[in-house]
Amino acid sequence: MSEHGRAPGGIADAVWRLRSRGCWQEAAELLRPAAARDPAAALERAELLIEQCMFTAAHWAEAEAALRLAEAGAVGPEQRAAAACARGFLAYVASVLRRRDRLDEAQAALGRTSALLPPDAPGRPLLDFRRGLVAENLLHDPGAAKIAYRRAHDAALARGDGLLCSYTWRHLAGLAQASGDRARAGEGFRASLRLREELGFTVGVAPALASLAEVSEPAEAARLRSEAARLVQALGGVPVWLVERLRVPAPGGEPAVEHAGDAPR
Repeated sequence: MSEHGRAPGGIADAVWRLRSRGCWQEAAELLRPAAARDPAAALERAELLIEQCMFTAAHWAEAEAALRLAEAGAVGPEQRAAAACARGFLAYVASVLRRRDRLDEAQAALGRTSALLPPDAPGRPLLDFRRGLVAENLLHDPGAAKIAYRRAHDAALARGDGLLCSYTWRHLAGLAQASGDRARAGEGFRASLRLREELGFTVGVAPALASLAEVSEPAEAARLRSEAARLVQALGGVPVWLVERLRVPAPGGEPAVEHAGDAPR
């Protein structure tokens, strides 16, 4: 999904504002009337609820129901491809958050997406990115992941999709970090953070700060983690996979114990 998605009429900006603050339920409700009759709106709503699963590790049944509606209403190769791409991403998120292993489903759905899309289709960059996620985090193949992320990155840049670029920068930087190239990793993490701040994608800023902290000098790293923790707390503990890592205090409780977990995306 781009930063403004595909919401119908004049509600696109309202949906984006809610989504960017982690208010996926409210954004989905805005789309509910249109989703009942418009396949594009149904897919937009499904993608919102899948993103909610990714950040909260919850609300799986709602996302599944919304996606089934989008799949049932899809007409033409482009909409069917978009629905299959969303199906692959939901299976990926469920797998990486250890709800259950859905690798085969993710690969099959993304394969269907590729078969339905011509090489220059607008949906290709997102497909390539999601294939990179599967390669990196489920197949543990950084070489294949880098190729997929680079294709997605170049296409997103060409199309001016700032939000997707923020994700491709982040994951290319993560691969650079894993290979020991801290300078390239820092460049990518800073670019990702800058884009998210410029777009106002508030819910995605804390992960960008936390990633940049991993390749920063100790004093700067401490500042970045503290800022990320304040954001996570202000958003009510979202994303959930940063709460323990950043020792974000629970409401009225003690900070959680830090662990080495990282973002699924």
